[in-house]
Amino acid sequence: MATGNPLYANPKLCKHLADYKLRHALSCYKSLQNCLKTTPNGRTSIYRSETKITRCCSCNGYQGRFLLCLICSSISCSSHALLHAQSENGHDVAVDIERSELYCCLCSDQVYDPDFDKVVVSKIMMDMPNNTHVDDGIRRSSKRRKLNSLMDLDLKKSKHLVLMRDRREKSCYPLGLRGLNNLGSTCFMNSVLQALLYAPPFRNYFLSGRHDRETCRKRSSDRLCLACNIDVIFSAVYSGDRTPYSPAQFLYSWWQHSANLASYEQQDAHEFFISVLDGIHEREGNGRIPTKDNGDCQCIAHRVFSGMLRSDVTCMTCGFTSTTYDPCLDISLNMNTNNLSSIDVANKSVRPNENSTRCTLSACLDLFTRPEKLGSDQKLYCQNCKEKRDSFKQMSVRRLPLVLSLHIKRFEHSAVRRMSRKIDWHLQFPFSLDMTSYLSSSIVRSRFGNRIFTFESNEADTSPEFEIFAVITHSGMLESGHYVTYLRLRNQWYKCDDAWITEVDEAIVRASQCYMIFYVQKMLYYKANEDWSCTPMSSRKDPFFPIAGCC
Repeated sequence: MATGNPLYANPKLCKHLADYKLRHALSCYKSLQNCLKTTPNGRTSIYRSETKITRCCSCNGYQGRFLLCLICSSISCSSHALLHAQSENGHDVAVDIERSELYCCLCSDQVYDPDFDKVVVSKIMMDMPNNTHVDDGIRRSSKRRKLNSLMDLDLKKSKHLVLMRDRREKSCYPLGLRGLNNLGSTCFMNSVLQALLYAPPFRNYFLSGRHDRETCRKRSSDRLCLACNIDVIFSAVYSGDRTPYSPAQFLYSWWQHSANLASYEQQDAHEFFISVLDGIHEREGNGRIPTKDNGDCQCIAHRVFSGMLRSDVTCMTCGFTSTTYDPCLDISLNMNTNNLSSIDVANKSVRPNENSTRCTLSACLDLFTRPEKLGSDQKLYCQNCKEKRDSFKQMSVRRLPLVLSLHIKRFEHSAVRRMSRKIDWHLQFPFSLDMTSYLSSSIVRSRFGNRIFTFESNEADTSPEFEIFAVITHSGMLESGHYVTYLRLRNQWYKCDDAWITEVDEAIVRASQCYMIFYVQKMLYYKANEDWSCTPMSSRKDPFFPIAGCC
């Protein structure tokens, strides 16, 4: 798509930021510029006294995320920013002290304004040392802009600054690691996109040109092809450019496909993930849903993420079993808290170093595949007894996908109590996962005393051994929170927090509040981690190994 298309302009500002700019224009932005400082690694933050501890004006706390009000300069922690905005009329917009990013207190999320970015980049230009390795043309241009008008800085030149910062920060980050700008409560989108960008079979498909957006004929005048816009993102993040990318084109395209979710409110990352895959399937799969009878859908979404679940409902009177198969793009797991003490449940949170009894991913999978007696209001008609009988139901995995997505149910909604809550227990999860115990063959044989049963060959087509490559976490409360993605590349973990990319230790990942966990078949993980990613390459060629059934 042409970049000049007005449909692909940056999303409109949130109402509160728009009202703020209408009242104050850029005056507060310019005043704030004097308070900005650039760290040696190229990041910009709000200047803080080294001898005075930053504290929240409401609770006097000194830990966590702090926000500076653009009107009165009072400092609030993330928990009390909304209280400050509600008590002071017009004090809706603040700045993250640590990251110099705009934050709407009423929306409870980051907001994006290119005018603010110009102020920040101008400050970086002013703080640049004279001996930085920037070509002479850029240096002369920057000096002229300093003398004339810093606010007229061409943001395209800022790419050189980010590249310079990357050289100081890390000599060789894997190709494709690129921050994504928060466009206003879009951390849910950024977190999922980062996971998709590094899902090996999904990535191979787009970077090898399997979906050519130039010749794609599936677009219509009123609805854009979602896969084409994903292809644009792949080209952008694997171009070698390190500046944070704004996925505004994709956001608009997704809004076209999911009109019911088109707003600047925070959305659920899991719901967004399913919506994106459905959008790809809608255009590539001709509306064909994979079932056991009609075979697999050949769209890239189902070829990578789709598996098959088996449901066995057994009559408790005669033992007759009815079996059904359902395709799935992920597996949603309840947290098994049976092993937690009453103290743990009351506190609702268990940290890795606090207690020996913790919720584990294997316990969640055991709970998912455990026989469950159906309630009296769920009696099913038994074909053998010819009447409704008490029965129990057991789930198992009939066929594993290439990429296994596990969704941890952390949000509970009770219609009886008319309340919702977030479950913030700590969950232990392995980096290597063997799904053999949860396959239908294992479950059914175990149910009947390990007798020998014959099964179709689907299970043998995919390996049950997986390696983790991405974790999406959610921090904060139910009503407002923040999504972050951790990526595992060549056994090094990277934290993708919107525009910021940083290396982290695996202990940080293990202690995180995981919401979605992505595993890929072990063979594909090791092949994908061959040392190719630091070598510049064109995104339109095929730098990857072919994957059977995927490319």
